[in-house]
Amino acid sequence: MNVTIRKEEKKDYKKVYEVNCFAFQQEYESKLIEKIRKGKNFIPELSLVAEIDDEIVGHILFSRIEIVGDSVFDSLALAPMAVIPEFQKQGIGSKLIKKGIEKAKELGFDSIIVLGHKEYYPKFGFQKASKWNIKCPFEVHEEAFMAIELTEKAFEDKAGTVKYPDEFMEVE
Repeated sequence: MNVTIRKEEKKDYKKVYEVNCFAFQQEYESKLIEKIRKGKNFIPELSLVAEIDDEIVGHILFSRIEIVGDSVFDSLALAPMAVIPEFQKQGIGSKLIKKGIEKAKELGFDSIIVLGHKEYYPKFGFQKASKWNIKCPFEVHEEAFMAIELTEKAFEDKAGTVKYPDEFMEVE
């Protein structure tokens, strides 16, 4: 199986919507992506698709967020990441995450936050965000709220609460 990871293009929007609907069995994530694309926190280079035989089977999005403590620091949110059910558990999500992390580093970002499965994300280097005293703005299991430093000591003296853009709260 030959998987290609590439930057999302406008022509992919409809298919990305469908992929997220299939993967999550609801429209919330698809609508969230549409809202993020229209906002100031969208980074086109960090919206990636996975293709097999020119068919999009997966998508990942990283967008700007802030960590608010004694100061305000920029970071990225990994949300959402989706692979259509028949292609799950075949390494496509891993390829999307690895390529996204690599691209985020290239673009000069030094950290990523994710709310996700505690068994899945640590294999990419994510650790509990509480390790750096970084908090989620809403109630979640501590093990599910994770972060990764893309540069050494990226979270040094950056304790605080993640501030998600309004787009995350506006989805109906």
